Amino acid sequence: MAVWDDVVGQDRVTATLAAAARDADALVSAERAGQEPPPGERPGLSADRSGASQMTHAWLFTGPPGSGRSTAARAFAAALQCVSPDRALGGGPGCGFCDGCHTALIGTHADVEIVRTDLLSIGVKETRDLVRRSSLSPSGGRWQVIVLEDADRLTEGAGNVLLKAVEEPAPRTVWLLCAPSVEDVLPTIRSRCRLLSLRTPPVDAVADVLVRRDGIEPEAAGRAARATQGHIGRARRLATDERARARRTAVLKLPLRVDDIGGCLKAAQELIDAAGEDAKQVAEEVDTKETEELRAALGAAAGTGGRLPRGTAGAMKELQDKQKRRSTRTQRDSLDLALVDLTGFYRDVLALQMGASVPLANDEVRDSVQRIATASTPERTLRRIEAVIACREALDRNVAPLLAVEAMTVALRAG
Repeated sequence: MAVWDDVVGQDRVTATLAAAARDADALVSAERAGQEPPPGERPGLSADRSGASQMTHAWLFTGPPGSGRSTAARAFAAALQCVSPDRALGGGPGCGFCDGCHTALIGTHADVEIVRTDLLSIGVKETRDLVRRSSLSPSGGRWQVIVLEDADRLTEGAGNVLLKAVEEPAPRTVWLLCAPSVEDVLPTIRSRCRLLSLRTPPVDAVADVLVRRDGIEPEAAGRAARATQGHIGRARRLATDERARARRTAVLKLPLRVDDIGGCLKAAQELIDAAGEDAKQVAEEVDTKETEELRAALGAAAGTGGRLPRGTAGAMKELQDKQKRRSTRTQRDSLDLALVDLTGFYRDVLALQMGASVPLANDEVRDSVQRIATASTPERTLRRIEAVIACREALDRNVAPLLAVEAMTVALRAG
């Protein structure tokens, strides 16, 4: 299976990346054979109509959530490291089976650094570490590849640190940046990257990959893909995680519970509590392990009663601060996911009210959708969708979550 097979519904993007990977492979092969590549085939030059190299040193992958930005970036990183002997016979890089492809895809390749954050932002310190890494020559692979999955979370200072590395990269270093849109990246950085815009993949394509890659039953895969409207990651989680399905079911009942102010406030509190429970579950799975590993690294042996050596309290405090920030991020992500599901519910309501011939994303709660559609008007439904969007924007501005959600539920009641 080629590395491109998991890049769902993005034929134009995969064609561009495959062409760039072929040119990159030819460039490295020529260098290793002691040949001087043609000027147009050196990394860092953009393609032109004369057929110059499709390879460049910095790429920006953009697209809506669930479009597969990081999947495309990882596939490209794997193709750049491909060492399949079939390349000598005319096969394109990115076989998916060789050691270079396999280790790059699972995140263990020595020359592929995959950076994601479970915190609210990526700071200057972490970015400087990346820049130092990018200046190194490949230790064994063909390229030094840095995949930054959350480029939109770079602070302004971190973006300025990254700019110099993207502007003047090492000869065999490639930066792959991922962000929801070009506006989420500093203009000075995006102007130095080749832009690839991904689209939301078709529902049928998402269902097919869930069946083919994850072994999910076709009916369950189709239901999950339709419910998430083509969001690959959410569809997989919905199809495989019973807790995720239960939380979504609870969210879809909210529109029927905002008949009075008391119901609005109670529904808002339950939504916040559910997001907090998600954060708590992540903490239980990760925090304890991280804490014990750090204590062991600092020398808190069992024979000393588990007490930390002097001078190490700062390291433990730093870890606790990181865990607290991660918990905040997890809670916000869970809450945002619930708001996306709520938007999908009112989208279905609007579709019924307008007589649109589109399949419902939430067909399993058609009765509830029909009930709300009959009891209101398209204008009220649009105002409710705007209220959900306003709540998401308020959360992005660090408004207290409970206040933002309470304001939303009251607005849903008013219509």
